[in-house]
Amino acid sequence: MNKRLLFITVSAFLWVAGICLAGEAPHQISVFVLNRDIADFKDYVIMESALPVRYMENIEEVEIKSIKGLKTGYIAYATCAAPGHIVRIKLKYKDSSKKFFESLFKQINKKYGEPDEYRGDPFHILIAWKWSFIDKEGNRISLNLQHNSQDPDQKMGNAIKLTMWNLVEEDQQCYRLKADDPREKLRQRNGKVLDSGLSGWDLFMPR
Repeated sequence: MNKRLLFITVSAFLWVAGICLAGEAPHQISVFVLNRDIADFKDYVIMESALPVRYMENIEEVEIKSIKGLKTGYIAYATCAAPGHIVRIKLKYKDSSKKFFESLFKQINKKYGEPDEYRGDPFHILIAWKWSFIDKEGNRISLNLQHNSQDPDQKMGNAIKLTMWNLVEEDQQCYRLKADDPREKLRQRNGKVLDSGLSGWDLFMPR
């Protein structure tokens, strides 16, 4: 009986702890906050630089201005379901050293716990960690931290990315259903699969 009571007590504690951790999901990096209107940060971004995100044309992103501690960055926002609401914060730090990365990783690890997934390569040329959260409102948020000093195909230095995935998906669904969207009509008109005249591995191999 005592063992059962102990199990129930421990389970209840873990359940409460889980709710607390969910409530502490990150929403902000620097001055930028997920799900806030991009207009609230007009003094920190270059709105004239707005462009659709590749493969997610419904999402647009703008460059940030010079901000202390940051080298570059892009803020992505929805255009359909919640126009202007920030769905992703992607920043590159001015300090590109591995020492800075390791110190920042320790701080994040201390506040949010161990990462959920390693996204880098096995040789740690590109080091990338991912945390996943669900906040009090049920929003699904991911946090990615990466360090790259050698891989030319990736952003060099230290970068961080915070994304609210349910907002991204809601906006994509809205965009697909919006029949009068000119970009969607263009996609449908150009939806025919073309035959290149190639077959076998010639379809895929560089020549």
